[in-house]
Amino acid sequence: MDTKASITIHDIARELNISASTVSRALNNNPRISKETKDRIKAKALEMGYQPNTIASNLRNQKTNTIGIVVPLINRHFFSAFISGVEEVAFAKGYNVIISQSNDLLEKEKQIVHSLFSNRVDGLIASLSMQTNEFDHYQLFSKKKIPIVFFDRVVPELEAHKIVVDDFGVGFKATEHLIEQGYKRIAHLAGPTVLHTYRDRMNGYRAALEKYNFEIDENLIIHNRLTRIDGQDAIKQLLALPQPPDAVFCGNDTSALSMIVYLKKIGVRIPEDFGIIGFSDEPFSEVVTPSISTLKQPAFDMGVKAGELLIQEIESKTRLKEHVTYTVPTELIQRESSSRKK
Repeated sequence: MDTKASITIHDIARELNISASTVSRALNNNPRISKETKDRIKAKALEMGYQPNTIASNLRNQKTNTIGIVVPLINRHFFSAFISGVEEVAFAKGYNVIISQSNDLLEKEKQIVHSLFSNRVDGLIASLSMQTNEFDHYQLFSKKKIPIVFFDRVVPELEAHKIVVDDFGVGFKATEHLIEQGYKRIAHLAGPTVLHTYRDRMNGYRAALEKYNFEIDENLIIHNRLTRIDGQDAIKQLLALPQPPDAVFCGNDTSALSMIVYLKKIGVRIPEDFGIIGFSDEPFSEVVTPSISTLKQPAFDMGVKAGELLIQEIESKTRLKEHVTYTVPTELIQRESSSRKK
């Protein structure tokens, strides 16, 4: 036999002098085949190096047992922990996972989503890039009734399950915490308002200021992509104001860290002279000096929930007429960067 050629069920059948249909049933664990026969056929298949043709099987069944995940940045702890949650559920249910990152670029996100659609994934889990202001690429899935679950940065206009945190509450709690610590002029480093996530956090920030009769100064609100460089540029811009702030609520921990590094470099005391709170509870937030106050979101649990919802919908015999939005709680973690009052 040519060892370079793919081994088929017909080759196994000839070796065992049985029918190909019996081999097929045994390899698919058909209850009509006895355990003894199954074991004998599977042992021969392993010995001969048989590999099932999953592509052909998937085409016949119109199911690939594969789901796609699109995240902005894999190297962020929140997204990697979320992916781990999805994978735990998917693996247990017999699904493979294809993971892609958009690098917060709309065009790359569109290419990824089109590719996953072309590869016939059974469902999609996605968080939008910071540039995403159009959604036609996701409509491909909706029109074919392929399930989608959005998380964190979601598309309100599309019918799909959504898993989010209370972003308005996040902005309110972070700002209120700084007020309670005695800070008087509080800035906000926000992400792009094209995304509801950052718009809602900014509105929560504004609401907290209003509740405590603080002036809302538009000069204290800066929008950018929340990278390390953006954080450093933002704190320089804020300190150059005629009336600079004495605290900042940052849209993530990465920008909060870069602000702390710069402030320490120029001799500003944290938290005595300046308070900072971030968002997400990245692993570095606890170990840097000063440690970073933040709001923690349960990334792994969000991933588990997303995986469960998607697979339930994939395996449902009737497509859902209504989808749900799950809002998960966040926890304010007070650390050194904002603890002016002991």
